[in-house]
Amino acid sequence: MPLRLTLHWLALSFLVLAGCSSVKAPAPTATSRPASNVVHVVKAGENLFRIGKAYDISVDELAKANRLKDPNQIFVGQKMLIPGASKQLPVDTIAPVDALPTSHIPLPVEVNDEPLLWPVSGTINSNYGPRGPSFHDGIDIAAAEGTPIQAIEHGEVIYSDQLRGYGNIVIVRHQGGIVSVYAHNQVNLVREGQQVNRGEVIAKVGSTGRVTGPHLHLEIRKNNTAQDPLRYLPQLCCMQASDNLSPKE
Repeated sequence: MPLRLTLHWLALSFLVLAGCSSVKAPAPTATSRPASNVVHVVKAGENLFRIGKAYDISVDELAKANRLKDPNQIFVGQKMLIPGASKQLPVDTIAPVDALPTSHIPLPVEVNDEPLLWPVSGTINSNYGPRGPSFHDGIDIAAAEGTPIQAIEHGEVIYSDQLRGYGNIVIVRHQGGIVSVYAHNQVNLVREGQQVNRGEVIAKVGSTGRVTGPHLHLEIRKNNTAQDPLRYLPQLCCMQASDNLSPKE
């Protein structure tokens, strides 16, 4: 065979083999990032329900992740794995100890001898109380995205961050054991430790967290027990509560 033809066939063979080897080469395996987890140390007054509410995880999932035979039996100092969490949270600040039943609502309450301030103007589309199998710890006030949210009374910001379920959330502590909670905000405008005045804009209405539309989720707590906010707010002559457009919490 002439030398030129031999070199031609050798070159052709090399290209074929190179092509085959590129086809047969296995594709690189994509490595999946492990889900983030946090270890929460149980503190006095905490239970699995409150821990789950703060981290937005069910009691059943928490019990399974920690191999608990009895979810009601946890102890102070116990280390709890929180699946999917990215940081430790102050459970006592975020989750109330209990909720005052709607059937035992006393007369309207005043703070500093006057009712608290409405944080926004809007339509109440979900009331305080039982919601299916769960309990709604506050009221939902529908308002346009970006509507300014006012502090209902003078106080200190004890939490301003983002939480699963709640989205952007601000928690303010007032006199007399009163705490107010403002959730699903578009943006928080205050920081932890800041003193705020009655009527000061602390956030803007948004739709962060688990919601179906823009609204403010407002909670009022007395000695860390959830209360019906309507007991503390001035009575509105023309605002009717409706659950027809109930945002999901």
